[in-house]
Amino acid sequence: MILEKIQRENDIQKLNKEELAILASEIREFLIEKISHTGGHLASNLGVVELTMAMHLCFHLPEDKMIWDVGHQSYTHKILTGRREGFDDLRKYGGMSGFPKRNESKCDAFNTGHSSTSISAGLGYVKAREIRKENYRVISVIGDGALTGGMAFEALNNAAHLGKNFIIVLNDNRMSISENVGGMSRYLDGIRTADVYNRLKRNLEKALRKIPGGGEQIVSHLRKTKSSIKQLFVPGMFFEDMGLTYLGPVDGHNLKELVRAFKEAKRVKGAVLLHVVTKKGKGYLPAEREPSRFHGTGPFDIRTGSPLEKKEKDTYTDVFGKIMCDMGKKEPSLVAITAAMEDGTGLGEFHRRFPDRFFDVGIAEGHAVTFAAGLAAGGLKPVFAVYSSFLQRGYDQIIHDVALQNLPVVFAVDRAGLVGSDGETHQGIFDLSYLSMIPNMTVLSPKNKWELADMLRFAIAYQDGPVAVRYPRGAAYDGYKEFRSPVLYGKSEAVFEEEDIAILSVGHMFETAAKVRKKLKEAGLNASLINARFVKPMDEEMLVTLAKDHRLFVTIEENVKTGGFGERVMDFAERMELPVRVLAVTLPDDYIEHGSVSVLRKEVMLDDESVYKQILTVYAGMQHTEEKR
Repeated sequence: MILEKIQRENDIQKLNKEELAILASEIREFLIEKISHTGGHLASNLGVVELTMAMHLCFHLPEDKMIWDVGHQSYTHKILTGRREGFDDLRKYGGMSGFPKRNESKCDAFNTGHSSTSISAGLGYVKAREIRKENYRVISVIGDGALTGGMAFEALNNAAHLGKNFIIVLNDNRMSISENVGGMSRYLDGIRTADVYNRLKRNLEKALRKIPGGGEQIVSHLRKTKSSIKQLFVPGMFFEDMGLTYLGPVDGHNLKELVRAFKEAKRVKGAVLLHVVTKKGKGYLPAEREPSRFHGTGPFDIRTGSPLEKKEKDTYTDVFGKIMCDMGKKEPSLVAITAAMEDGTGLGEFHRRFPDRFFDVGIAEGHAVTFAAGLAAGGLKPVFAVYSSFLQRGYDQIIHDVALQNLPVVFAVDRAGLVGSDGETHQGIFDLSYLSMIPNMTVLSPKNKWELADMLRFAIAYQDGPVAVRYPRGAAYDGYKEFRSPVLYGKSEAVFEEEDIAILSVGHMFETAAKVRKKLKEAGLNASLINARFVKPMDEEMLVTLAKDHRLFVTIEENVKTGGFGERVMDFAERMELPVRVLAVTLPDDYIEHGSVSVLRKEVMLDDESVYKQILTVYAGMQHTEEKR
C-alpha cells in the first residue's frame, strides 16, 4: 500500500511516477471509507486530491505556507502531513478537526472555517516574509465560490502591487456548496471554454521559448502587457487587468500538468493566479452526481451513497422553509435572501415556487444585509436566512444599514447555539450577545417547532424595525405543543407557575429546562418554568412579578455569558433591587471545539444533570446563608 509510505510531511516527494498514480486512488478510497463512518466534507476533498498532491510535490512543509480557504478541502493535506491515523476520530470531541488548525500541525499555516479569507492571510504572510527577510513560498488556495466574497477582491486588489512571488490557486469546480451564481461564475465559464485561446497560448509560448537568448523574456513581456494577444480571444482578462499574472486553466486532475504549472508559477515575480479546474466529488459516483449533498455528509452506505441516519423528524430548517412557502402565497411582498446556502437554509422550495422573489447573492453576507435593507426601504419584506456564525460577517451592515434606519428586515438565524462537529468557527454561540446590544433590534427564540412557525409569522408581519428569529441545527423539538399561546411583542410565556425557583429558558434550551424542573420536583423543590421567547426586549414586567414569590432565578441559554440573556437579567435585577439571586447558566466566554452537541453540553455543564446540580449547589448555599442569619 503506497499510502503507508506517507508518514510525515514531504514523504510524497520520495515516490516515483507509478507510485503517485496509485497514491491518488488510495487517498480517494481512504477518504470514502473513513468519511462513510465519521461523516465530514467528502465531495470537496475528493475534488482536490491531485491538486493537493501537486502542491506537496512542489513545495516543502512546514517552511512553505499553504493556506486553504474555508479549509473543508484540507483532508488530503492532512493525510500527506502524517495525520492519517487521526481520521478515525475526525470531528469527534478530542479528535482531529475537519479544518486546518495551527495547534494541530506546523503544516497548517492558518486557521480557517469561513470563506474568502485565504488571499488576505497569504498576503499577510508575504509581507511578513519581506519585512523579516525570510525565504519561503506562500500559496493561497481559494474556490470559485469563495471568489464571490468581497473580501477576496479586496485582497486581490492589494496583491496586485506585489514585487515578490505569491501564488494564488483558484480551485474552480463551478460550486460553493450549491451551484455558483453571479458574474464571476459566468466569467470563469468563459475562460474554461476558451479552448482556441488556450491552444494558441501554449503553442505560442512553446515556440517563443525556443528563441535563443531571449525567449523567456519575450514570454514574460507578453504576459505583463495588458494589450497582449490573449485580449483577442478572452476579452477583458480580469485578473491580468488587475495586475496579476494569470496561468491556466489547468486540468486539476492531471498531476503532471499541475506540477508543471506550479513550477511555472514559482518563477513569476509578483502575484500569480493559477486557475485549476476540478470536479467536486471526483472518483465517487454518488458524490459526483450530488455534490451538494456530499459537501457535508453524515455516515453513509458506500455502495449506494444513502445516508445511514434516517431523518425521522422535521428539522428547524425544514419548518422555516415550509413557513416561508406558506407566507409567500399570502404575502406578495415577501422576498428571501441567501448567501450561497439555498439548501442549507431551507429555501430551495421557496426558490422553486417564487423564483422572482428569491435572491442568492453568493458568499457575501455583508452585501446580503445591505441588499436586504434596500429591499425593505423599497417597500418589500426581506427575510435573510443565514447561519449564526456567518451573520457575524455582516455585523457592521446590521447596525449601520438596517437598525440605524429601523428597517423591517427579518434575520432567520439558523445553526444557533452549538452545531457540533464543525467546531469553533461554526458554533453559533455569540448571536444573542451581538444582536441584543443593537438599538431597534428585536430578538426572539422559539421553544419548539410550533413556536418557530408562530414567531416567523410574527416577524414577517412586524413593520416597526428589524427582527431576528434564532433557532438551532437539527431535529425540531415537538414537545409541549399544548402550550401554544399567541406571540405578543416583548412577552414571555409562563408554562408552569409555582414559587421559590424560577427557571427562565431561552429558545431551544426549553427541553433541557423542562427536564431540570422535573428533577427539582422529584427532589421536593418548587420551580416555575418560564419560556423567555423574547431575548430583546426582555419581559421586565414578568421578572418583577416573579420576584415577589421566587428567591432564585435560573436562566438557561446556549450562548456565551457576556452580553447574553442571563447577564441582562442579572443587570436588571440589580438595578431594580429585586430580592432574588440570579444563576446564569450559559456557555463559557470561550471558543468551543468540535464534537457532538450532547458531548459538548456535558463538557460545558449545560446538560440537564449538570444544570440541576448547579441549581442544588446555589440553592443549598442560599439556605445556609439564611439559617446563619
